Amino acid sequence: MERVVSKNLFNFPLKGIAEGQVAEIDAQIKQIQSSGPPAEIGRKIQELSLKDDDESLNQLLAMIRANNAGMSMMVKMVPPFQEAAKQISVTQFKVPTSHDGNFDVLVEVYTPQTLVGKTNNAAYIFAHGGGCVSGTANSSKPFLDFIALSSNVVVFNVDYRLAPETKCPNNVKDFYEAVKYVCHNAQQVNVDPKKICIGGESGGGYVCLGACVLLAQNNESHLIKLALPSIAMVDDYCFSDPAAMMLEERNNHMVMRRVWQMIAADITQQAEDPLLYPGKASDEVLAKFPPTIIIEGEFDMFFTSSARLATRLRRAGRLLEFVVLPGVTHAVCLFPVFRMSEMFNGTIKQALQEYLHE
Repeated sequence: MERVVSKNLFNFPLKGIAEGQVAEIDAQIKQIQSSGPPAEIGRKIQELSLKDDDESLNQLLAMIRANNAGMSMMVKMVPPFQEAAKQISVTQFKVPTSHDGNFDVLVEVYTPQTLVGKTNNAAYIFAHGGGCVSGTANSSKPFLDFIALSSNVVVFNVDYRLAPETKCPNNVKDFYEAVKYVCHNAQQVNVDPKKICIGGESGGGYVCLGACVLLAQNNESHLIKLALPSIAMVDDYCFSDPAAMMLEERNNHMVMRRVWQMIAADITQQAEDPLLYPGKASDEVLAKFPPTIIIEGEFDMFFTSSARLATRLRRAGRLLEFVVLPGVTHAVCLFPVFRMSEMFNGTIKQALQEYLHE
């Protein structure tokens, strides 16, 4: 494949500190988490992450899911998202799959009302966050309504199955099959087949990268114009020595070890499998990736893994941009009440306009 050419659109100055509103929000979050129920939840999650018996893992999973459900409810109350929802037409369809029994993968479709009836729309196929163990497609709807409207794209929000009920690689394959369905039925879903982007954040970023691995392995990357994983789970860096980690990586490495255990069918047997750890894809596979933009936060708990993958993709000729948002920690940039959300949303909007709509 030909080497991609970057437009070098993003070069945010990094100072190694959180300042301005970023610092204010960090301080507020730390204050909230330091007492009362949030502090107890955080303490319990960390306590359970130190254990690997089945009962503790089940309790940890329940707490992660409850915590993420609470965050999703908060996001739905954000005024900019509520306003965007009023201008979005919502439909859905199901994609039949058979890689893990017969299962129909739900895909929610968010179309800006200005694009309804048009047949050459750009598509953004999305995998929701939640560590691949929590959340639903619908929990990301408020944020995606906002992205669809501001970026002038049709969003296809894939409700892939979660771990531990569904093990790797079947969660990745749910998303991959949905991507293939949209590509092969572009006319029916009113999409320009030359303007298809896949993306995801956090655990959904991992699912997106896993789909990139499958597309590359099957010589199908030509179907996708752009891959856009954000703050993505990439590899097993959390199993390394925490002394060498950034603070945010060190603070979350035990929880992430347990999350990967939940995702893997056999974490030992799959230790080198790029469908579990996309960052371990061979140089040959990376050279067949779709053109890729990786978005990270300067202090995200997956920063080191993402930076390594970005370097390898750049060398393989498949990296368009490695975007690092200054002072940003994991997922905080998704909330539109924060200034860094404007930076995050603006980055996605510009990336889609410059690389997808062209």
